Amino acid sequence: MQPEAMIVLDQVERTFDVNDRQVRALRGLDMRIPRGAFVVLMGPSGSGKTTLLNLVGGLDQPTAGAISVEGRQLAELSGAELAALRRRIGFIFQSFALLPTASAYENVELGLRLAGDVPRHEWDARVRRCIAAVGLGAWIDHRPYELSGGQQQRVAIARALAIRPRLILADEPTGDLDSKTGEQILGLLRALVDNEGVTLLMATHDPAAAAFATDLYQLRDGQIAAREQRR
Repeated sequence: MQPEAMIVLDQVERTFDVNDRQVRALRGLDMRIPRGAFVVLMGPSGSGKTTLLNLVGGLDQPTAGAISVEGRQLAELSGAELAALRRRIGFIFQSFALLPTASAYENVELGLRLAGDVPRHEWDARVRRCIAAVGLGAWIDHRPYELSGGQQQRVAIARALAIRPRLILADEPTGDLDSKTGEQILGLLRALVDNEGVTLLMATHDPAAAAFATDLYQLRDGQIAAREQRR
């Protein structure tokens, strides 16, 4: 029996108009991503990795085809329902996207403020638990400029975790890190998948990511060039 699907893409296409010509970023993509998977998308720039993340996260809409997340067709959701879905997804970016004047604690707390549906009395315990989970308890009051790149990315991961997401979308999370720190972050993400039951979809150029994936997709010209299951 196949595990329950978290994400299903059915003949998904995305076309952009660029300088009076059409660019096909995705070309009839079919994917079925099970719950609890660590899915890595690899491929050269322009292969469609980030476009795919944006579509799954409800930040963009496909030109054709259908996408469902947890059994819900995104095209059938209202604007308010899409916004609610995005607030329940953990987003992790290459740039960390931290407030420079806020402490690690305050940056993680911000995720709860934006989620809007977490009782205020739960915030402190959640923030502290998530910061401890990424190994930054001793740096909880430090601001981004007082942290290394790897520590800043850990804060971003803790912020994503604080809303207790069932799905995390990560775009080049190790792109600005050295190889050793990048592997530490990848190991942390894999541990979250294994221990928290999170489904993680990550776009990356980092070849080290393959060793941590449960499912590895190679994209080229908006299509799946190869797929490898590593469970």
